[in-house]
Order: sequence, then C-alpha cells, then structure tokens
Amino acid sequence: MAVDVPVPELGESVTEVTVSRWLKEVGEEVGFGEPLLEVSTDKVDTEITSPVAGTLSRILAEEESVVGVGARIALVEEHAAEGAAVEGNGAGGDRAEGAGAVPVPAAAPPGPAAPPGPAAPAPGPGSPVAAPAAAPAEAASPEPLPRVRRIIARRMTESLRISAQLTSVQRVDLHAVSRLRHRVKDGFARHTGVKLTYLPFFAKAAIEALRRFPDLNASLDEEGAFVTRHDRVHLGVAVDTPRGLMVPVIPDAGDLGVPDLARRVADVARRARERTIGADELAGGTFTLTNTGTVGSLFDTPIINQPQVAILGIGAVVKQPVVVTGSSGEDAIGIRPVCHLSLTYDHRLIDGADAGRFLGAVRERLEGGAFEDGLLPPAGG
Repeated sequence: MAVDVPVPELGESVTEVTVSRWLKEVGEEVGFGEPLLEVSTDKVDTEITSPVAGTLSRILAEEESVVGVGARIALVEEHAAEGAAVEGNGAGGDRAEGAGAVPVPAAAPPGPAAPPGPAAPAPGPGSPVAAPAAAPAEAASPEPLPRVRRIIARRMTESLRISAQLTSVQRVDLHAVSRLRHRVKDGFARHTGVKLTYLPFFAKAAIEALRRFPDLNASLDEEGAFVTRHDRVHLGVAVDTPRGLMVPVIPDAGDLGVPDLARRVADVARRARERTIGADELAGGTFTLTNTGTVGSLFDTPIINQPQVAILGIGAVVKQPVVVTGSSGEDAIGIRPVCHLSLTYDHRLIDGADAGRFLGAVRERLEGGAFEDGLLPPAGG
C-alpha cells in the first residue's frame, strides 16, 4: 500500500519549505523513521523521515522546489507484513537458478605467450627521448553553496545594506566573575549537570543594562521610519554548528538569573548542534549575544541580526597586566583575566555616546560581581 509523505508542521512561523536534498532514490528501501530528504526554511534546516518501512516509490517534489506545509512530497510503498514468503529471494545458493539471474561468462583460457621481441636499446647520453609534457592544470569549477550558507550570506548582506552599523569596544576586568566562577563551577556542574561558562554572566549583565537603555532592545523598520521598543528581552545566542551559524532565542530572558540562563543557553546550543531545535525557537529575538572568543578572537565587529538594532560580541578571556588600585588608593600592576566587549549598533537609532554608556553599564556590572544567587544548591540540597 502506498503511504503519503507530507511536509510536517515545523512551527507556527513556517508555512513553506524548500526541498534541499533527497537522501533516498526511487526504488530504494527505507526504514520507519529513516530520513528521506532535507528541507530548508529561512530559520532552520531539518530532515523529513519515512512514516513507514518500505520502498520509496515516487518523488513528488524535486530539489530546490518550494512546497507548502502539509503538501505531499513522496510516496512510500509499505512493506508486506513480516514473515511473508518472498519467492526466489533466499540467501546464498537457495536462489532459484535462472530466476532473473544474469549469467556471468567464464573467463577465456589464456592463449600462447607471445615470443619475446628484441630488447629496447638503453638510452645513451644526449639521446632517447623527450620527457612527457605535464598535463595542463584544470580550472577549478564552481560549486553551489549549501543552503544554510546561502541563507547566512543573504541575511548578512541584507543587514549591512539596511542599517548604518558601527562598532564600539570596551575592555572589562573579569577578576570578580572569574573568582566567583572558579569557586562555584564544580558544585554547579554536580548539581545541574551543566558547565558554568562566562556566557551567562555576560547575558545577565547585558539584560540588566537593556533596562536602562531600552533603545538597544528595539526593532527598526527597513526605512528607518518606525521603532518598536520591546518591554521584554528575548535573547538570541549565536551558536557555531557543523552546518553554520544559528541563533536560537531564549524568550523572556529578563526574568532569568545566572543559573537559569546557564541551563537555557546550554540547552538551546546543544539542540541547535544536534539539529533538533524548532524553527519557532530561531525567531523573535530582540537582542543578540555572540561569543567569538571561543575560537581565540580578542574582539570582532559582529553584524546585526535584523530587525534588531544591536548585537554584543564577547571576546576571548585572557590574562593581561592591568593597573589596579590598592587598599590605600595607590596604583599597582596586577595580572587579571580581561576580555573585550564589542557592541555593533544601528546608528540610525543609537548614537555612539549611548552605545558607550550601555557598554559601560555592562562593564561595571561584571566588574562589580555579586552574581552568587542560586549558583550553589541550598544547604542540605
């Protein structure tokens, strides 16, 4: 019996998909739940699996075609019930002779050996023979970008075209955060099963600063005529995945403390890399963090995720000599963990002075510490 394969629901914001690549060919057997094809949306790539075990009998949507959610894209001929006999399909020598078998001709007997000819003369000095010419190098042929890379390319280009982007950078001393993290990270990991990185501290400091500077938690239309200031922070977190950059969103991040932010960041990052993140979880962000320091970059100039108006880049945490103030007010040189924060903002809405004030608020919050709440389990817990 032929069974329809429809495009499944991929989230409220997804109404159509592009067929990226068929993983099976017509006539090929598939198992229940085995991927048949890859499809793409503007938010995420995902696989569509077979609803039954059987044989792919028909493909109804070619690669690069756009189809709506719920549309039929293939037919799978369901296998007969287990235990049904299949004639002529036994193993090894049980196959019936001549039942569709193609005879293989026997190898021809070897003929008489050819008589040996005269030996070739040895090359003499100044002779024999020009060296073979080197084959001309073949020109490299272009190949199409993967679908995800094409989406990233289009979005980044559109973002630079739409908005007037400028980047400000400040350095932050992470001495207080580093000491706190070192003190609690082992207990936090045992209690929650999550590694405590620096990222949730940056997220918490940025969220608090957005309350003071609401223009950075906003959206601007393409013409720059209308601004929407959001009363809640839906935090986008850029994640490096094997298929390219993805930005899952943590909704209502303003209500979360450092422990919950750590859990939520770890969860969406894992599911983005495993390709189990939902399309709806990649939409609706109001402000974005990108941690380029994980690959050693001191700082970057990130590109705004439209229609947002700002993105905060986090550089590598490195130890550097820093002028510190002693207990008596004297200056001294200390070795401190520091990093650079780079804020790219839309200059159509935000002036450089406000961008600097926002970065200063984030820096002061991080240097002040006091993130202890909930980082350790309660006594006896």
